[in-house]
Amino acid sequence: MNPKKQIKAKKLQFFSLIFFVLAILFFLIDRQTSSSEIPVDANGETHVQQENFIKTIAPYAQELQESYGVYASIIIGQAVLESNFGQSQLASKYNNLFGVKAYGDQNKVTLDTKEFVNEEWITIQGDFVVYDSWEASMLAHSKLFVNGVTWNGALYHKVLSAKDYQEAANEIQNAGYATDPDYAKKLIQVIKEYNLQKYD
Repeated sequence: MNPKKQIKAKKLQFFSLIFFVLAILFFLIDRQTSSSEIPVDANGETHVQQENFIKTIAPYAQELQESYGVYASIIIGQAVLESNFGQSQLASKYNNLFGVKAYGDQNKVTLDTKEFVNEEWITIQGDFVVYDSWEASMLAHSKLFVNGVTWNGALYHKVLSAKDYQEAANEIQNAGYATDPDYAKKLIQVIKEYNLQKYD
């Protein structure tokens, strides 16, 4: 092969190699873009489920606010926080939206639960109330704030007299509703994120 043809052949090989490398790069970039779109769709579906949950319970939460004085945003926010938008086993199978513990002869189920004890999270078994419906769970939740507990009927009265949902959330934590030291902060964040105050 003469030198000119050799140079031409080498140039052709070089450009073929460049083209091949670029083709692989474009393929990888396209594949990465396509795979990154999958979670977006999943998140979109999850978002729809979350919105549907809120829209499902919001009207009854507003009725309860009118009847018992508990902010609808608090009711919905706690339901979101405690039940993961109604997806937890306790909510989806046993209609308990708020993680309400069972005492005495109440209809109950025993499940694993996390509690914050001695500055750390531990898993224990707890007895939880089984309700006939989400509405029954929501009604019991509002009545708890009105009637308190057997050892303190006024335990949650500051929740009812709070001037806004933020104060109510802090009073829920002050009353010892949950062991999570960040409970009020998380509840307020959920209410803000999903604009739940619009239901008050």
